[in-house]
Amino acid sequence: MSDEVAKAVEECARAAKQAAPSLASAPDEAIDAALSAMAQRLLDAREQVLAANQADVAKAREEGMSAGLLDRLTITEQRLTGMAEQLRLLAGAPHQERSIPISTLDGGLRLVERRRPVGVIGANYEARPNVTVDVASQLVKSRNAGVLRTGSAALGSAQRLVDVVIAPALADAGIDSDVVQLVPRVEREAASALVQLPGLVPLVILRGSGESTRALATEAATHGVRTLAHADGGGVLYVDAAADADKVRSLVVNSLDRLGVCNRLNLLLIHTAAHDQLWPVISEALAERQVTPSLAPHDHAIGYEWALDSEREATVTVAKVGGLEEAVRIANEQTSGLAAGIATEDRAAADAFFDGYTGTGVFWNAPTRLLDGFKLLAVPETGINLDKVPGPRGPVTYTDLYVRQYAVLPA
Repeated sequence: MSDEVAKAVEECARAAKQAAPSLASAPDEAIDAALSAMAQRLLDAREQVLAANQADVAKAREEGMSAGLLDRLTITEQRLTGMAEQLRLLAGAPHQERSIPISTLDGGLRLVERRRPVGVIGANYEARPNVTVDVASQLVKSRNAGVLRTGSAALGSAQRLVDVVIAPALADAGIDSDVVQLVPRVEREAASALVQLPGLVPLVILRGSGESTRALATEAATHGVRTLAHADGGGVLYVDAAADADKVRSLVVNSLDRLGVCNRLNLLLIHTAAHDQLWPVISEALAERQVTPSLAPHDHAIGYEWALDSEREATVTVAKVGGLEEAVRIANEQTSGLAAGIATEDRAAADAFFDGYTGTGVFWNAPTRLLDGFKLLAVPETGINLDKVPGPRGPVTYTDLYVRQYAVLPA
């Protein structure tokens, strides 16, 4: 790692830490005013933001970026309006209780759980400029300063969003705008530098392709930095023998509206008893989305994540299974554990699927595309955490970004 990159990241971290008290002590009204101002500034600066994004997209296209990744990189008029609406909804969302009574102790004392901000939280994410707004807004709502590092393809868009939307909105609300820092370096080394500063950035949110994110999580652990990692994805749909053909068709179509996202349909498991009857319907649905089925014998792992394959992202793995138990075993053991759904009219089968699947999100006659902070919880997410240990799991939002402090005080 070059000294210049490491220095740039550390300077961002120090600036964020110095400004953090301004956000931690801000009243609820100031926090929500800042978020509302971000929404309005985003709409007012529409032309500037879209122009910066178009430049990023044009450069990425020239460099051969895949269609799915280009889709992630692009801010359309509709998406920009949606980003502003999400900011407004977040501004109106209730704040976390910062002090919760727990019990009375001997001697007339009270035990209270206090919820405090982490301080400074880092975030590393790839070519998705909307995530700059999603993460920054979640950090502001939770009173955490942030150091954001995005991939080089989206840096121009992200910088414009910080300069004309986020920073001035914070300043207008009386909050030090330095609480949100964007690393101004394009080198991949900046991500590594971000997870090596436990005294400044004790927690880093990681989003991106599986291998690179797992490598960063491992590196962070060696430096004493905790991570919330969103490394792998891929939705699973098990089509039960008691599935309704029309619902199956709808699930397949609605699960493939975007191919470059983690919660899209990735693996389709079909009960052998229903395969011949339903395959024409499923095949038609895949063709409607211009998606190719990968049929047995497969030349790849059954849980291979197609969204990360720039050349074959318009693919879904299809396999026959002997029943629900086999489908659950495959979903648990051979996929990321992000999300799995069952298509069935049999409640007992759905209950068994829900009891058996151990992943983050489970769905009955509903698409895994719903595993998203905004779609499920009406607020943006910082990422989807797949950890199988106590702590935030699933879509991580501002309500998860705190640390407990136990306080004992007089009654």
